[in-house]
Amino acid sequence: SLAVATVLSFLVAAAGTSALAADSGQGAWQTLFNGKDFAGWQNAQGKAPGQGWVVEAGAMVRKPKAGDLWTKERFGDFVLDLEFKTEGNSGIFIRTGNPRDCVQTGIEIQVLNPQGKPSKHSCGAIYDALAPTKDMVKAGAWNHVVITAKGSRLSVVMNDEKIIDADLDRWITPGKNPDGTKNKYKNAIKDFPRKGHIGLQDHGANVSYRNLKIRSLDK
Repeated sequence: SLAVATVLSFLVAAAGTSALAADSGQGAWQTLFNGKDFAGWQNAQGKAPGQGWVVEAGAMVRKPKAGDLWTKERFGDFVLDLEFKTEGNSGIFIRTGNPRDCVQTGIEIQVLNPQGKPSKHSCGAIYDALAPTKDMVKAGAWNHVVITAKGSRLSVVMNDEKIIDADLDRWITPGKNPDGTKNKYKNAIKDFPRKGHIGLQDHGANVSYRNLKIRSLDK
């Protein structure tokens, strides 16, 4: 009958959609911070986070003598979605191989107050490697950031504006960027780990993070 055919068509379409989702390698969203405590997080030595990290109003808040904060879990290809509010310098590290040597084994997305003209050190930059196209950070307010890492491709969307779209395989020379400028990295960025810890930097300024979640793109 027509009704049976309609149901069968629906089931076939649904099965196809499910198969497509499975083939995409895209997992469900995973909460990285429960809004209550630091379960799933550690310091660079693999121990409890520094006492300067506290939970206030559902946010991770850095206060003096906190130290960097790291996920216990390691991630490869993913979409990382979070919000931050900062009084100064901080950063979001991704795919960090060794949290005790995070600068040389992980990519840092800079967190900073508005600087006006974008630079390789302004908010949203791949630190010391690539400037954002715009300075999209809002001072004294929550800022929404989506970081997507898949293979060599890395993008950053801040407050609904894509400000970074990079192919890390273009960074082929230690200490040098594709545009010829120098950077601080001892190894070529193309050789940095493609799987590692996610970190939140303590760089001496108070900063807050909330609504951290991640979706795996690993197949």
